[in-house]
Amino acid sequence: MSKHASAQVTCQICHRQVRRADAVPGELVHPAVVTTIERQHHEWTPTGFICLSDLHRFRIEHVREVLEIERGELTALESEVLKSLATQETVAKDINTRFDRTLTFGERLADRVAEFGGSWTFVTLFGLAVLGWIVVNTWMLGARPPDPFPYILLNLCLSCLAAIQAPIIMMSQNRQEAKDRLRSEQDYRVDLKAELEVRQIITRLDQLLSHQWQRLLEIQELQLESIAELARQRERKPG
Repeated sequence: MSKHASAQVTCQICHRQVRRADAVPGELVHPAVVTTIERQHHEWTPTGFICLSDLHRFRIEHVREVLEIERGELTALESEVLKSLATQETVAKDINTRFDRTLTFGERLADRVAEFGGSWTFVTLFGLAVLGWIVVNTWMLGARPPDPFPYILLNLCLSCLAAIQAPIIMMSQNRQEAKDRLRSEQDYRVDLKAELEVRQIITRLDQLLSHQWQRLLEIQELQLESIAELARQRERKPG
């Protein structure tokens, strides 16, 4: 064993006299471990020494802190997601209920007329009424019908009905178009919110993975240092 290896140095952590071979200079300690040491020992200096037992203890403590921080970050992320779900106002809303609350009596009546005018029930009743009018004025009333062929009164009634029914149906269609515009805007809001949330989640995952890689590299460096020190100690022992 060399004279340099048998020299005594003072550990600035436990203040014990140890062999130079059983201590590490402060300037060779990993910076992440130095941060952990400085939180407990403010008198730490890179020009001093630290014994191997204290260095191993602080390395283990640093790894434990890294794992606790990692677990804490995951818990904070879960809490943040739960908080956002609990407090944020939902974007999706019932457009039909919201739109129907603003309708007046005339608008509701127009919708009912348009709904009935566009059904097979209306077509059937209308056809039966026209057929009945023709039958009554052609065969049943004989020589003096109120509306003989070519049924001028019937044509007048049909023209009045078409003139009234057309604008009512157009009013209903206009409101349906307005409802469709609201529905389109609603879909756009939902899609935009979903896209922004996906981007935010991807950003958080990237940050989390970056932190994890950095901490895994620190732990790996500490493991390599420990392996190298064990190899040096084994070489120093007499065969």
